[in-house]
Amino acid sequence: MKTIYHAADSRGHADHGWLKSKHTFSFANYYNPERMGFGALRVLNDDYVIGGQGFGKHPHRDMEIISIPLSGKLRHGDDMGNQGIIEAGEIQVMSAGTGITHSEMNGDAKDPVKFLQIWVIPHTKNVKPRYQQLPLADMMQPNEFNQVLSPNPDDAGVWIHQNAWFSLGDFDQDVSKTYQLHDTNNGVYVFVIKGQVDINGQTLNTRDGLGIQDTAEFTMNVAQDAHVLLMEVPMRL
Repeated sequence: MKTIYHAADSRGHADHGWLKSKHTFSFANYYNPERMGFGALRVLNDDYVIGGQGFGKHPHRDMEIISIPLSGKLRHGDDMGNQGIIEAGEIQVMSAGTGITHSEMNGDAKDPVKFLQIWVIPHTKNVKPRYQQLPLADMMQPNEFNQVLSPNPDDAGVWIHQNAWFSLGDFDQDVSKTYQLHDTNNGVYVFVIKGQVDINGQTLNTRDGLGIQDTAEFTMNVAQDAHVLLMEVPMRL
């Protein structure tokens, strides 16, 4: 097993007043040649947007873009005609493909919105743009790695144009859970949204990340109640 550890306080940081963002990988004005992504996982941004503000209309293409709200309301709009609010307990995905224009605004005038913005490089370019949004409550079981994203439209959760699987879980202290990779050519990036876990002797605290590859499985031991996101992605593009 090969691992790479990213402490929460080692991430890039941007403060635009209305937006405060932490970048696990190089993004915008943050550039680190040693942090250009983890396999097909290209962007992992931890965003905080104040009330009434947000990202105005802007374009994307040939990228799978996933948003996971942590608190507050995220208001989405795009040139495909999709409009709506995404809240904690939901997941949203856009396949930008041949090109899409969208906006992401705080859906509340006063309270901030916090969300994870994740970009995955697709295995196929120039696909037809698409949008998908799903509630997660019915698929979330305690102390389990609950699949919320896959390559298969018929599987649980949303789907993307990549051989990738995302799982979310809330874990109680002292729980031990083993994750088995769907594809041994993939790696897994573990992001601790909240709490403390131990993997392969490495302690991960809130907002720490750990990239894992060259293994078929790994075991996570929970030191403190934890909310954890696992992103399994191809390591070779």
